[in-house]
Amino acid sequence: MARPREFDEEAVLDAAVECFWSRGYEGTSVRDLIERTGLTGASLYNAFGDKRALYQRALDHYVESSIADRIRRCEKLAPREAIGAFFAEILKRSLGDRAHKGCMLVNAAIDVAPHDPEFQEVVATVLVRIEDFFVDRVTAGQANGTITQAVSATNLAQHLLGILMGIRVLARVRPQRALLEGIVASTFALLDDADGNGMKLS
Repeated sequence: MARPREFDEEAVLDAAVECFWSRGYEGTSVRDLIERTGLTGASLYNAFGDKRALYQRALDHYVESSIADRIRRCEKLAPREAIGAFFAEILKRSLGDRAHKGCMLVNAAIDVAPHDPEFQEVVATVLVRIEDFFVDRVTAGQANGTITQAVSATNLAQHLLGILMGIRVLARVRPQRALLEGIVASTFALLDDADGNGMKLS
């Protein structure tokens, strides 16, 4: 009969996220993970497998507790309000990131995915999930007249995804409020309906 685990798995994953997020995959050693999680090397391997397997669990945990959670909260809002709330939170996180860690998913896309087809698929799947959220909210906004129909919902959603990625990368080296807010403001101008209603960040 298997022995019950004597540690809080979520707490360990939180610690692993912080370790990988701050140091990157290559920069994180097993010793770093042992020190951060408080587990022995044997316990880590028995519970999560090797470093790569733990990184994937940590990345999944980050996505569900951050990105997926944001989508779930914002998709309940009215179309333009949803997009505004999504980017308002991104700006808040980016400008409040004193360690300049950026987004763990974006970091994975840059540092790990190009060299690992499996992680490339993992990251791509999450990006599609974000794009689908944008498509859903833009489509709904076009239907109720609050978002322009001059550009297709798909193209607008892809543009929003690109801006999101750009903001998260820029914030690592130029976390300037005027810069990031200016990018978002000009992007939201593309969503204006025929009456010129502007996007207000909530």
